[in-house]
Amino acid sequence: MPLARARRPQRPVDYWPGFVDALTTMLLVITFLLSVFMLAQFFLAREVSGKDTVLTKLNKQIAELTAQLALSQMNKSDADNQINVLSATLDSERKKSAALQGEIAAASAGNGSADARVTAAEQALKAEKDVSAQALAQVEILNQQIGALRRQLAAIEDALAASESRDKESQAKIADLGSRLNIALAQKVQELARYRSDFFGRLRQILGDRPDIRTVGDRFVFQSEVLFDSGKAELNPEGRTDLDKLADAVVELNKEIPPEIPWVLRVDGHTDRRPIQSTEFHSNWDLSASRAIAVVEYLVSKGVPADRLVAAGFGEFQPIDPGDSDDAYAKNRRIELKLTEK
Repeated sequence: MPLARARRPQRPVDYWPGFVDALTTMLLVITFLLSVFMLAQFFLAREVSGKDTVLTKLNKQIAELTAQLALSQMNKSDADNQINVLSATLDSERKKSAALQGEIAAASAGNGSADARVTAAEQALKAEKDVSAQALAQVEILNQQIGALRRQLAAIEDALAASESRDKESQAKIADLGSRLNIALAQKVQELARYRSDFFGRLRQILGDRPDIRTVGDRFVFQSEVLFDSGKAELNPEGRTDLDKLADAVVELNKEIPPEIPWVLRVDGHTDRRPIQSTEFHSNWDLSASRAIAVVEYLVSKGVPADRLVAAGFGEFQPIDPGDSDDAYAKNRRIELKLTEK
């Protein structure tokens, strides 16, 4: 019996079931690794929000492996036919797995930089929020200031409306006063014109109808030769006599005109346009003013109030006759009296 057992033929060792088991284990390992890779990709993608280019490449590779794994699972029933292919590609898959592990490690190492970037972004966002909060606070302050300004503006507008109302009332009063003043002035002017007419009429009666003393418009005109010698500003005796009569008429006029009428008797001196030949006077203007002043001073000496008299010199610049004849020159050399307002 022992010998028979010793001679029993030995069956060949069947390695195929072991190989299949090893291959299945490898597939399970690959499936596990792929699951780990997918989970790692999911969490990494959620943390870095698609900003890391390394994770983008990893997603692409995981998608390719997932497709390959699905194909392997679909063809598992035909594993016998694909065993040689899987054996040939096992080494390459291992290499890919090693590469993937390196990439995962690199991604894990790079995760710190991604976290740092996320932290920096969060800090920047917080800074922006702080700036926004400050800006909102400033806007609130500005809104309060604008509200206060609007209230002030409303108060100013109310005050302006009240002022405009008062201004309209004042303008109406001023217009009324102006109208009254114009009426009063017109009355005074008419009254003064009446006194002027009476005054000139009285002078004509006193001085008589003389060619060298005449009325021109609202002026009573003395030819200069009546009062002064040629080139002189001192009154001659005949001129003093005529001015005595004039002074009496002015004194009486001052008694008749009401004191509220602001009147004056203006004495105007005029010359002809020929240059003066005198060392005493620098110009015809000087001569005409000196003659007007001489008349005024004489009238004051005869009792005419000084505040009712005005002296003015016009030289040769207001001629009556623009001609060059002796008669024209004689007309232009004159003393004019004008009863007018102050």
